Amino acid sequence: MGIIVAKFGGTSVGNGERIKKAAQSVVNEYMKGKKMVVVVSAINKTTDEFLKIVDTAMGKSITDKQLAEVVSMGEMTSVRIFSSTIESLGVKSEYVDPYADAWPVITDNNFLSAKINFEVTEEKSSKIKEMVDEGIIPVVCGYLGKNESGNITTLGRGGSDITAFLLGHCLKAEEVIIVTDVDGVMSTDPNKLLSAKKLDKISVEEMRDLATHGAQVLHPHALKYKDPKIDAKIIGYEKGDLSTPGTEIMGPSNNELIKCATINSEPISVIAVVGEEILTKSGILSKITDTLAKHKINIYGISTGQNSITVFVNKSDSDRAHEVLHEVVVTTDDLSSLSLGREIAMITVASQDFIDTPGVIAEITEPLQKSKINIVEISSSQTSVVLFVDWDDGNKAYELVKGVLK
Repeated sequence: MGIIVAKFGGTSVGNGERIKKAAQSVVNEYMKGKKMVVVVSAINKTTDEFLKIVDTAMGKSITDKQLAEVVSMGEMTSVRIFSSTIESLGVKSEYVDPYADAWPVITDNNFLSAKINFEVTEEKSSKIKEMVDEGIIPVVCGYLGKNESGNITTLGRGGSDITAFLLGHCLKAEEVIIVTDVDGVMSTDPNKLLSAKKLDKISVEEMRDLATHGAQVLHPHALKYKDPKIDAKIIGYEKGDLSTPGTEIMGPSNNELIKCATINSEPISVIAVVGEEILTKSGILSKITDTLAKHKINIYGISTGQNSITVFVNKSDSDRAHEVLHEVVVTTDDLSSLSLGREIAMITVASQDFIDTPGVIAEITEPLQKSKINIVEISSSQTSVVLFVDWDDGNKAYELVKGVLK
């Protein structure tokens, strides 16, 4: 029987009744023969209260090291209460905080937004595995780390999700379950649209992009450690049942922990549509995209300028796209002309690290500049960068970009 890592967020352990319900849900799975590891956040709003007290008492005079120690108290309290509650239900449990010999998460010296030393953490996680094999349910502090000197560090707000997926990866868990205050991932924020619906499934890639653009369900960095072989889901705490369906997180689609470069196998063509100050004219962009969609022509990218809109389509569709867009141009007063450009290659670079890596675009484009490879167009999101270069330069550019990710 494989290991299940269950992470309980602050709302899920927000009071005594919720803690008991959460502990009972863990014990219920344990009694079915499952091996359980629990990751717990600070009790709801505890960390915020600590921060208010510190701000009033010390203001900006507190050091990062001191602040990390203060905010760690929320998680260290939670694990003690949660572990004791499990034992009150008749099952052996031990809490694991950064002062314990079995503590697994080792980081660098950045006290408030530490980076994990994965190799050492993987090695240290063997002690958690030993506890599980002995029939003990470890309850581990989420969000916290420890540097090589033994000082407490933190992984940044929401870091308990990171802890859960990290341990799941290191322990080769069967499943990671994120227990939160919603029943799963919604189609949009239900506080803004009542028509929001729960999703049964979502891919790692979709979840990553959703999280990096503001969704509060899951910390985006946690998905670095989502192994394709490990099941994962997000469920609500109210039912008190870890087997309840929520939203299943599928993938990732490769084994590179969401860090990869790809090149489109076929050349891309550029079509530029021009018109005076067309960005100020409503409906122009939709006319272009709707026309291409009507003719089932896929768009690989769009860029806009004050007087132009450029679309990138597959070369095999380019002549047809040119023809149908010409009809749009000649029947629209605000457009004057269009052109069909050369063949280009599309290279996509994706990494979760891009979210908080200043200068990442410069780092990716610098080797191309040194090799005198012209970039026709570039677009980016928080986790990916897309480069368009001349087709003849495509493979060389691809190899250079891959080198940046190593």
